[in-house]
Amino acid sequence: MGSGFVLPGRRILTNAHVVADHTFVLVRKHGSPTKYKAEVQAVGHECDLALLTIENEEFWDGMNFLELGDIPFLQEAVAVVGYPQGGDNISVTKGVVSRVEPTQYVHGATQLMAIQIDAAINPGNSGGPAIMGDKVAGVAFQNLAGAENIGYIIPVPVIKHFIAGVEESGKYVGFCSLGLSCQATENAQLREHFRMHPEMTGVLVNKINPLSDAHRVLKKDDIILAFDGVPIANDGTVPFRNRERITFDHLVSMKKPNETAHVRVLRDGIENEFCISLQPLQPLVPVHQFDKLPGYYIFAGLVFVPLTQPYLHEYGEDWYNTSPRRLCERALRELPKRAGEQLVILSQVLMDDINAGYERLSELQVKKVNGVEVENLKHLCELVEGCSEESLRFDLDDERVIVLNYQNARLATSRILNRHRIPSAMSSDLIDDQTNVSEIKVACSS
Repeated sequence: MGSGFVLPGRRILTNAHVVADHTFVLVRKHGSPTKYKAEVQAVGHECDLALLTIENEEFWDGMNFLELGDIPFLQEAVAVVGYPQGGDNISVTKGVVSRVEPTQYVHGATQLMAIQIDAAINPGNSGGPAIMGDKVAGVAFQNLAGAENIGYIIPVPVIKHFIAGVEESGKYVGFCSLGLSCQATENAQLREHFRMHPEMTGVLVNKINPLSDAHRVLKKDDIILAFDGVPIANDGTVPFRNRERITFDHLVSMKKPNETAHVRVLRDGIENEFCISLQPLQPLVPVHQFDKLPGYYIFAGLVFVPLTQPYLHEYGEDWYNTSPRRLCERALRELPKRAGEQLVILSQVLMDDINAGYERLSELQVKKVNGVEVENLKHLCELVEGCSEESLRFDLDDERVIVLNYQNARLATSRILNRHRIPSAMSSDLIDDQTNVSEIKVACSS
């Protein structure tokens, strides 16, 4: 259950977490008992927004749309409209804007601009508009755990960025990133070491994502002085409205994919100007797996899966401390080296004579198959299925090794699957890939 509102063009805006993993969506308008079937046009899990469409003309009779406004100033009043739990009728809650800054979006685990208000946002309010005057100032989406009457709304710039991407490409395109890990330069000795003049301000580059365009032009220990002509302070902030400041990441996230950013950089005491093409960047370990089935591959009772944060979340609320330490550190800090890369792990061993003695090797990363480095789950599947040697060797973390007789292991796989009532040795995405490979082989041989 959630709330939503109508935008121009006969579209309904709501939260992504309201329709995440949906199978069927129904919409009821205020004052009507009838529910109408809706189709999800686009979902942006990072920004927690979704667009719905309804084909039934009856739904749109007498329906008025809302217009998007601007970011409210501090202490301005907004009214949050929605259908929170505790009743079926519409609810209006008034609050005052207390803060505007980048905030952790819980659903998508990303940092984007958000507006904090002193009004309760309860389950069911999600997706409802926050109205200031006669225009929308934002979309209600989360509250602060453990605090009373502190809610957050998604501001109009984030909404417009999401909608513009959908209108231009027909699907959600994501939010851009420079692919940098930066450090504040507030210490005078640090600034002196990197030959920053007294009037210079900026941030120090610590790490660069190898998949980003910044990896082509920037180097570790560069000082970023300005982004698109806007000076960056030593604490990483830039001017925002009247005497307010905001981290420069906000400027990056508001750029469209393939747009160019002009960056002024201090390198070895010399100022340089660089142009960097911006793209949404995917982490090595996905932070969410909404609207998709988990991938897996089973061979001889060994269950291989790509590492994801939802996998680690299965260890409970305190997953950071209870999940395998090495996997957790890699999930949060390691960067991809190539496109399509995944960390493949042996998640569990389905016991059988063929794998006896290997049951304690679960939750280790698979490094190599028969001496070939594993790039992702699909690659591991191809290496195993295409094995032409008598023995199959897996090299794991901690220098652990698994060796199987290949033919005996293939025979054991179907036996183990039947015993555990598992219908397929691999997830549907790998089956599709295997089918495509077979079709290509047939086409080539004919």
